[in-house]
Amino acid sequence: MKKIIILLSFILVVGGGCKKDPLDITPNGRIELADVFKDNNETAAYLNSCYGYLQQYGGHYSFHTMLASFTDEGHDNDDPTEGLASTHWYQGGLTPTNNPLDAGGWDGNYYGNAWSGIRKCNVFLQNIDNASVTNSSDKARWKAEAKVIRAFYYWDLILRYGSMPVVDKPFELTTDFKALSRPVYNDDIQFIVKDCDDAIAESKLPYRITTNNDDRGRFTKAVAYAIKSEALLFNASALWNPTNDKAKWQAAAAAAQEAITALTTSSNYGLFPDYGAYFITTPDIGVNPVDNETILEMKQNTNISQWEFLNGCPSVHAYKAGVSPTQELVDSYEMANGKVPITGYADNDHLQPVVDPTSGYDDSKPYLNRDPRFYATVFYNGGFYGNINGGSYTLQSYVGGADGFLASDRHFTHNGYYLHKFVNGDLQDGQGSGARYRKFRMAELYLNLAEAENEANGATNVAFTAVNKIRARVNMPALAGLSQDELRQRIRNERRVELSFEEQRFWDVRRWKILDKTDRLTTGMKWVKNGTTLTNTRVVVDRRKSYDTKFLIWPIPLSEISILPKFVQNPGW
Repeated sequence: MKKIIILLSFILVVGGGCKKDPLDITPNGRIELADVFKDNNETAAYLNSCYGYLQQYGGHYSFHTMLASFTDEGHDNDDPTEGLASTHWYQGGLTPTNNPLDAGGWDGNYYGNAWSGIRKCNVFLQNIDNASVTNSSDKARWKAEAKVIRAFYYWDLILRYGSMPVVDKPFELTTDFKALSRPVYNDDIQFIVKDCDDAIAESKLPYRITTNNDDRGRFTKAVAYAIKSEALLFNASALWNPTNDKAKWQAAAAAAQEAITALTTSSNYGLFPDYGAYFITTPDIGVNPVDNETILEMKQNTNISQWEFLNGCPSVHAYKAGVSPTQELVDSYEMANGKVPITGYADNDHLQPVVDPTSGYDDSKPYLNRDPRFYATVFYNGGFYGNINGGSYTLQSYVGGADGFLASDRHFTHNGYYLHKFVNGDLQDGQGSGARYRKFRMAELYLNLAEAENEANGATNVAFTAVNKIRARVNMPALAGLSQDELRQRIRNERRVELSFEEQRFWDVRRWKILDKTDRLTTGMKWVKNGTTLTNTRVVVDRRKSYDTKFLIWPIPLSEISILPKFVQNPGW
């Protein structure tokens, strides 16, 4: 039992508050840790327990909101009357002693959970080579899988907190935790890349889950490719690459291209044909699934995944309005002709849009002829919502409408919009599609390639081909003839609309170091009906205080930094 306690020591010092581990049990005649790896089934069970510290993502932030609520793409309608995490975040409530995203135990304890997961993986990897595993193929696969899980935990950790000690084995009794210091960020990235490369090289690790429905959410070779691509992209970005080292961008481009080539040729990964339908379906399992885009879905409580119930309008008897798209997000969607309608704002409050007169955009009829992804993402006033009670229902989000603009009630939109992405408008009275959150999908890899290639080599055919692959799915005109700077802005906007509400924007604006330009406020469209006439006004919905430089990286919890003297707290905290 003494050895088990030592294995936990780093979490008690650095990880803090970890979850109950099903295999850390007192010796009462059941099983000791040393005996776990003498049994095939117990070894498999220990690997399964390595998944026990994954965050849930999706709609699991307090109170059942989404990470998009903490960006310029979404507003949490629980704020200000019911807000928990969102209200505190908007008010600048992130501190070394309080992280609003950890509030109430809904999702968070990111720091402790990540270290707990890393510890579990290290214990498994230290023992698997000498474990009694019936099938040698299983042993090889499980070892590779554990490396992907460890890479995932490390990536989740450093994404939020910056560089962390590279720990690849359980701590010993003699470990001096006070001597631990923080390496450079690139050291962590290379450790993650090595774990991913080791897993990719293992032939027994599959590209996708094909046969067992119970294995949904299990990590695969495709997940390793996705983690590697994402980590190298962030490593090359301004936040962690202040000198704009082109070699880092080249590494990111090569990783994204390698991933796309491997997944499309070895396991038939691709883009799901219907962008809107993709987000209200559950991925199917098979060698050639209908959903060949999803790389990793999060296996979580489907009751909490009732997007319709938690992000719906009053007319479908939703529990609350949840997170609603902002006017800033709406303005980012191109016209169907491929032109950018809103090129900026003439004022700091975003109430005076600068309109390209050649685009065809009319601010009095702002929802006509937009990128098809707009209609798949945003429910807007006067637009079709769903087939409700046997009839076609048109959203009434104007002031006084059935779903009207009401800033003091969580059941109504505060900015004139409701979320469509993830939401099946035909469902009501607490029904839910059961669709799970996709953590990684193929579209992100194409966008990673487009961005990294453009930064590494300029506006090449490779960059254009990658971004146009995404646009072609929704019949948007191909981009062509742009300079590197012009393509950079279009790619960034493409990420914004393609990956909206998928937990990318929160991190993208940080790695690009534009948080102070994007997160100061959000606006909406207030519609007023007078007889049969509707008029609209842009209004400020929320002013926020979590945008200055220190918010680019989260503070290390004070309870941890205070007992690790060589740990340097993140800038500004």
